[in-house]
Amino acid sequence: MQLSRRENAEQSSDDASSSSDDEGSVDVEMDDEEQAPEKDDSEEELERLVFGDSAGFRAGLDDFSLGGARGGFDAEEESGEEEDADLKEIPDRDLFFFDAGPGDVPAGMGIAGAEGEEEEFEEEGEKAAWEDSDDERLVVSLASAPRLRKLRETEADDLVSGKEYVKRLRKQYTSLYATPDWALQASGKAKRKRTRVMEDAESGEESVSELNEDEDDLATQPLARLLRDADILSLNSRGSAKRRRLAAGTVDIQRLKDVANKGLSAVTSLSFHPTYPLLLSSGPSSTLSLHHVNPNPPNPNPLLTSLHMKRTPLTTTAFHPSSSDSRIFLSARRRYFHVWNLATGTVEKVSRVYGHQHEQRTMEYFSLSPNGKYMALRGSSRKGGGVINILDATTLQWITQVRIESRGGVADFAWWGDGNGLCVAGKSGEVTEWSIKRGVLGRWMDDGAVGTTTIALGGKSGRDAWIGGDRWIAIGSSSGMVNIYDRRAWIPSDSSSAADDDVNGGIPKTPKPARALDNLTTPVSHLAFSQDGQILCMASQWKKNALRLVHLPSLTVFRNWPTVNTPLQRVSSVAWGRPGEEDEREGCLALLAVGCENGSIRLWEVRA
Repeated sequence: MQLSRRENAEQSSDDASSSSDDEGSVDVEMDDEEQAPEKDDSEEELERLVFGDSAGFRAGLDDFSLGGARGGFDAEEESGEEEDADLKEIPDRDLFFFDAGPGDVPAGMGIAGAEGEEEEFEEEGEKAAWEDSDDERLVVSLASAPRLRKLRETEADDLVSGKEYVKRLRKQYTSLYATPDWALQASGKAKRKRTRVMEDAESGEESVSELNEDEDDLATQPLARLLRDADILSLNSRGSAKRRRLAAGTVDIQRLKDVANKGLSAVTSLSFHPTYPLLLSSGPSSTLSLHHVNPNPPNPNPLLTSLHMKRTPLTTTAFHPSSSDSRIFLSARRRYFHVWNLATGTVEKVSRVYGHQHEQRTMEYFSLSPNGKYMALRGSSRKGGGVINILDATTLQWITQVRIESRGGVADFAWWGDGNGLCVAGKSGEVTEWSIKRGVLGRWMDDGAVGTTTIALGGKSGRDAWIGGDRWIAIGSSSGMVNIYDRRAWIPSDSSSAADDDVNGGIPKTPKPARALDNLTTPVSHLAFSQDGQILCMASQWKKNALRLVHLPSLTVFRNWPTVNTPLQRVSSVAWGRPGEEDEREGCLALLAVGCENGSIRLWEVRA
């Protein structure tokens, strides 16, 4: 290989010398060949246009300036030289920066609304991109199209201009959809979370309550401000509405917008505020929610605030019955319960009932008296039949105790209408009438009782001085039967003096129910009377759509509701509420809230 490469190099050098010797002969051969024709003017012009020439390139450089002339180009060069001279004195660290992502927008650079943007364009003398001159000549009919009727301000409102139509569409959109987070961040109004930490004075344990709210923490606001912001203080004053009678057979009931479409867990507790249109809901998700009951658009039944209790699946929650008290009571299957004061925003933890810890190992089931003075806690001990501890609702101190003799313990209990006594039902079917001042007044047996599950009181008997003044008492059992008793038939109106001499307080020991209802086939889990005592709601959580309404005093079940298309699902809680003042004038008798196992809260209104 080396030899061949050397031979090739020598051969190439010999060829080069021979070509230099024969140079003259090559010239002679080129002269003999045919010469190429010269380029004419058209060909040279085409070549200049396609490939350009040096003269055109220099002319293009002279014309490439901001001013379109050579003077402008020279001025640009001079200004660039001056800038370079100024930058020489600046340190290098000030000429560069690291891009760390989007930062806070300076003050005054927030995102303005559409109207503000239009004003800004008008001040600068420019026209907004979304403005169209044809909008002024356009006329839109709002009443002719069903989808546009919601844009009307009055019922007679129909024809609007195109500009007004765009304005109303924008207003409707902003009322339905909240401002996105990126716009809030750009405008400096981003949401922030606040966490409240407390310590238990006795155990030293870390608090189990946490408040997750916006920058204006609703939980720490006074109740008056919270309600004023929700625009419901004006609904406080109720006139003396005329009492309307409800007819038997069929009920006029209309479904309203759901309070909550879906939740994290079942809604096991519902409670209406005694004065304001507020609804309290909770469940095993450890979250308590406070909604404003206002089913009107654009934002029906808005959420006012919520409270999350760590590792505390809530069982029972309730407003204080007094309209002047802004406390909310919360309990779970724990040895303690909490009291949330909306007026101060504080959460108080009550960890024990002194002297009765062995009987009150859990505080999940409680009930507040209608007069707001007492709080009853169902004890966990079954020794001797079961106990109920009575606390002072103001000081939360133990006052007295109810002890019954019933096999299996306490099934359920209900406060008298005046709040001065309890009606306690044992699991064996024995019912005890107990007064705070006088103790046990009498005991009687539920007719045909098979595993008593729940009890409820309602209506007015007209005898307020005797066992709370309640007329109706309903008792549910595990077989699905519901017995309804009428207390007016127990004692004649003219024999009240003789009742005091009776050893059982004038109460029959084996009364006969006024009506026994067998519409439910699974254990009865909920019984609730309406505020005026005209309707009884009975439900079972063990079967879908197992809910019925009973008309009082005819003691008949409404046959037209619920239907097969009523979306009740599995009922986990029931509550009756009073309608608003305007709804009362329009014939609304009561509001019915039904909590479901899927986390939704259905709302209906009953009309006369």
